[in-house]
Amino acid sequence: MADIMVNLKAFQPDYGAESSDLALRLKCRAKGLTVNACAHALFFCKLLQATRSPKQKEEKKEDVSAFLQEPKDNQSLNLGIIGGGHIGKQLAKTFLQLGGISEKNIQISTRRPETLSEFHMVGVKCYYNNRQLVCWADVIFLCCLPSHLQQICSEIHDALQDHCIVYSLITGIPLTRLKQLLSFNSILRPQYKFVETDLFDIWLASRTVVDALKDPAVIQATCPCNPIREVVVNREWLAATFYAALNSYTKQGLSYAKTLLLFTEVCFPDDDTYGEDKSPPLLFCENFINPTFASSLEPDDSFPWFDLTTVQRKDSPFSHLLATDKSFQDNIASLYCNMLKVKFSKTKEDSISVSFKKPSLSALLLNPTKPLTWGVAATCKSKVEEASSTDSEDT
Repeated sequence: MADIMVNLKAFQPDYGAESSDLALRLKCRAKGLTVNACAHALFFCKLLQATRSPKQKEEKKEDVSAFLQEPKDNQSLNLGIIGGGHIGKQLAKTFLQLGGISEKNIQISTRRPETLSEFHMVGVKCYYNNRQLVCWADVIFLCCLPSHLQQICSEIHDALQDHCIVYSLITGIPLTRLKQLLSFNSILRPQYKFVETDLFDIWLASRTVVDALKDPAVIQATCPCNPIREVVVNREWLAATFYAALNSYTKQGLSYAKTLLLFTEVCFPDDDTYGEDKSPPLLFCENFINPTFASSLEPDDSFPWFDLTTVQRKDSPFSHLLATDKSFQDNIASLYCNMLKVKFSKTKEDSISVSFKKPSLSALLLNPTKPLTWGVAATCKSKVEEASSTDSEDT
């Protein structure tokens, strides 16, 4: 007698094994995506905060007293979160517990603020007024549902301040659509993709996002410059974080020369990381703008105001540098790990070789487009000279 169940998959002994494995992998990826999103948002905020509270050596040589006389509260970064769901809560917890950010500098706007009692109890202001939040914050994190985005954008688009940055963690909404809805250019939107690696198990641990980000191995796995990653963030987002930091200096009225020196000290502090006979790298104008425009700058000129949406949709000098120079990638990886308070580790094969001398301020002023002595590829120069500032549609 024929087995009538032979073609019915639900009755087979191994039915469900494959689907269970798929469900586990999807759950793992969702956890990995949340951990990466929180880690990258934390890195961005720490980098931006560092540009608002300069403690670099150059401030002793340069007259920045007017800048330093600002009240301390004005130098603190105000973070606003729109959306009190899972990702909004995880972001707030990450900033509070790992970012060293005061509860007074975090506010959450959500339709149901009464569900955020854990944040009310520690002093985080939670309410439902998106316009009020936007008028207060320096960085706005969009963590709402995609279906709510259009209404939220219509509420806040004319309340956005020039210095404000919108950081979107809404899936499925491209950068061009956000720019259209907000009529705003200072928008950051990380894009993630998954790559099959041996790091699958690192997201399996049953721990909170905050606990995961206390693990050095997890920090290494989230590093944007780590060549072995399961969750990969787009390089253009990383470049845009640095351009956003330059905009912060420009907003403070600093010249491009002072900006470069202060920013170099933030990114590559002169400590024992590089050894006794080595010096950290120095950033130059042509790392961010094309050489022709850089050579036209006067010593007291500031950097131009960078359109962050364009930076993420076109190849820029900085993104090209990130893509082509392994030593620079290692330095950025070290910066990322240091910002998240984890010592950057590398193998002997991946060791950083940095053996150049930091030029003086006068040398920088005389030759603002002096190339990096550790070798920016000539192809980078020829490519960035043709860089355009016009927008293009996302593909």
